[in-house]
Amino acid sequence: MNYLIFGGSGFIGSHLVSCIKEQEATATIYNIDLVESDHNNRSVFIRCDVRNPIEINIPASSDDVIFNLAARYRFPEYADYDFFETNLQGAKNVCAFAEKHGIQKIAFTSSIAIYGASEELKEETTLPTPDTPYGISKLVAEKIHETWQAHDSNRKLLIVRPGAAFGKNENGNFTRLYWGIRRRSFFYAGRTDTIKACIYAKDLVHLMLTMIGKQQAGTELFNCAFSPACSIKQIVETIKKVTGLKRKIIKINASLLTFAASFISVLGGNKLGIHPTRVKKTMISTNISCKKLNLTDYRFKYTFEEALADWYSDNNNQCLK
Repeated sequence: MNYLIFGGSGFIGSHLVSCIKEQEATATIYNIDLVESDHNNRSVFIRCDVRNPIEINIPASSDDVIFNLAARYRFPEYADYDFFETNLQGAKNVCAFAEKHGIQKIAFTSSIAIYGASEELKEETTLPTPDTPYGISKLVAEKIHETWQAHDSNRKLLIVRPGAAFGKNENGNFTRLYWGIRRRSFFYAGRTDTIKACIYAKDLVHLMLTMIGKQQAGTELFNCAFSPACSIKQIVETIKKVTGLKRKIIKINASLLTFAASFISVLGGNKLGIHPTRVKKTMISTNISCKKLNLTDYRFKYTFEEALADWYSDNNNQCLK
């Protein structure tokens, strides 16, 4: 059995390779991506652009597992078109590749962005109302994968909708938050009780690997986050506790902070991760229910605090990055 990871050079892909090798030291892993990474010789790199029909020569079989992680997801770095081109065409081409080679198992990383922005608790049965190009593209990509599975009742499809994933080499929301606290440039935007669903990258990839390994034929869909989800204040205070930062974080009027972020971004704030869109995101809860996952026998390896401490340890207790 081989593991085919589309988008394997990225943040989640690198953690997935490590997780597979921890469990199966002799496993053959193909990292199929535009950006090269051999993961310290733990994977075989194959250059591929999922936006185009996938023509790669590997000894695939029905026992193989595809992990489709390939996606555009950073906003505002990409234009709307980029999300649809990569996330939709990528889903179609990965599923076509599985069809061609008779591969029966796909694990797909979607996103809680498919639910749209609102304060209400979202379960897997909540009607998706995505309000961003990224969220819309991920919802359509889910349907593309579900169509692939429906064509053969023996196929196995796992869809995970993770909260904000964090861990070593994330270079995203949590990394910016940590450095904002450390540099005293982070402030609460109007409120401290915003709920922010999140998950540790090591737990996410272990969950995916475990669930697709034991899944029966059909489609399984799970929200993935620490439960209950943390508030932004809980996240900030836990980061401070784990890393030893002594900072007082003040709350600033949301409109004033958004205006300031707009001004700073014009002066090059994007290099510092400062952008009005990101400020607005901190004011909107991403509150998802993981009751369905909690009803299974699967349990995360880390609590939220333990996850942050492990990430800190991965950086020699110097920082979070």
